[in-house]
Amino acid sequence: MLDEATRTLKPTTPDEVLSAVAEAGAAGRRIEVTGGGTKRAIGRMDRTDLVLSTARLDRIVDYAPEELVLTAQPGVRVADLERLVAARGQMLAFEPPAWTRLLGARGEPTLGGVVAANLSGPRRIRAGAARDHLLGFAAVSGRGEAFKAGGKVVKNVTGYDLMKLMAGSWGTLAVLTELTIKVLPAPRTETTLMLFGLADVRAGEAMTAALNGPFDVSAAAHLPAHAAQARPLRAEMPVTALRLEGFEASVAARVDGLAMALKAFGRIEAVEGDLSRQFWVQVREVEALAGDPRPLWRLSLPPAVGWRAPHALPGDALYDWGGGLAWLATDEPAAKVRAVVRGLGGHALCLRGAEAFAPREGPLGALQGRVKAAFDPLGVLNPGRMEGGA
Repeated sequence: MLDEATRTLKPTTPDEVLSAVAEAGAAGRRIEVTGGGTKRAIGRMDRTDLVLSTARLDRIVDYAPEELVLTAQPGVRVADLERLVAARGQMLAFEPPAWTRLLGARGEPTLGGVVAANLSGPRRIRAGAARDHLLGFAAVSGRGEAFKAGGKVVKNVTGYDLMKLMAGSWGTLAVLTELTIKVLPAPRTETTLMLFGLADVRAGEAMTAALNGPFDVSAAAHLPAHAAQARPLRAEMPVTALRLEGFEASVAARVDGLAMALKAFGRIEAVEGDLSRQFWVQVREVEALAGDPRPLWRLSLPPAVGWRAPHALPGDALYDWGGGLAWLATDEPAAKVRAVVRGLGGHALCLRGAEAFAPREGPLGALQGRVKAAFDPLGVLNPGRMEGGA
């Protein structure tokens, strides 16, 4: 189980994970927890003695398509899961991004890593985040104790909602050893309506009008001119995009209704099939900023003011989630970026070029510290990763 050359533990069973964490705690060692390794560069890590990889915990435990439920170990690759459920006309509705090119990473994303980072794609505005699709899990805490939460149906979820706590904890509280997620039927068809030439503020108004209407929009993004130039569009002006999915007749009717509702915003074109799917992959993977050398920020903001942060911070941006997510490449100091975003009621994560997480401070920082102490009092797992720098 131990690779002596790299000091990497590669357990193949949950019991081996339990033994590894318990032994590390007893010996005063600290562990870096990793899956496919594609997000290892996000977040400063204090010194660790060992790497614990869940890559060999890669078994699909159970899949019940008729129940829309799938149980798998954390090392299962997301791409394999997507192929599995697609064969039954289903999907991972939270549309998890890979970000491999964006981060210059090798390897492939795993289910455990996606859930631990709570990563969601453009469909988040309709289907919810990754955490909303986690029905239950088994894990080993930093105390070296095995525990479970939730179940295979929503009704089994009782007491504290530990699913929401684990999703987005970046491996700092526990090592996930099994996850149960819900899957959903895949749409039969999709059409994307595109508006051209809108300024950021006007684009925000268009997305808000679409999302507030009876059109069941499943994705809404705005690409300023620099981002719209990327494949597959190669447009010469800003593009605002709205995706509609479902049965053909329903999509056609909603496309007509939405186009009529947005006619005041100017020229509208519809794209379908592969071109629509390729476009949303481009948005999900933030391809327009993948080769940019500047620090890259993921800004979560109230959609109504999503454009304000990039306008206050010189750089290049693109917008997803109806304006609630702004991607920004900028050379502005990290403290300034965080201050601007905090002033707008949002929060910022830096994927490259600066400290990923904000320093732990205030009541929220104190709460985060208490949660860490409850699950991992000795600081065994991913020490320092979410604490931020000075």
